[in-house]
Amino acid sequence: MTDPVAHANIVYWRRSIWNGRRCLPVLMTLDQGWLRARDRSGADLFAVPAAQVSGRLTRLGTLLLTVDGRRYALVGRGSDISPKPSPEQRRGCADFWAGRPAPASEGPGFLDLAFNEAAAWQTRTWRDALAAGGAAVR
Repeated sequence: MTDPVAHANIVYWRRSIWNGRRCLPVLMTLDQGWLRARDRSGADLFAVPAAQVSGRLTRLGTLLLTVDGRRYALVGRGSDISPKPSPEQRRGCADFWAGRPAPASEGPGFLDLAFNEAAAWQTRTWRDALAAGGAAVR
């Protein structure tokens, strides 16, 4: 029997390529086969079985997910003018990891960490977690 895949982090939904204010923080969790995304107000953007999710990771580190026919462009960090995650999102992420071991990973590369606040590493870990959870991602 394999261990169930669990992952959580705050990512940014890039609703506009040009307008940083439309790059919104989203608390995404993958637990017990379900992928959930919640906005700053706590409302669900989606909550679906991971097997119903498809997508790919672009060369520039954008995770393009298709959920219920809708495409979401997710990035590891927002712009300087993007809204910050809400206290509820931060608390939700901390609560998720409170009773779980930290995810095993090599961590971000030096350049990604220094110049991009590990944004590409965050989307790569999501791609890997989703693939392990049964999503059709590449």
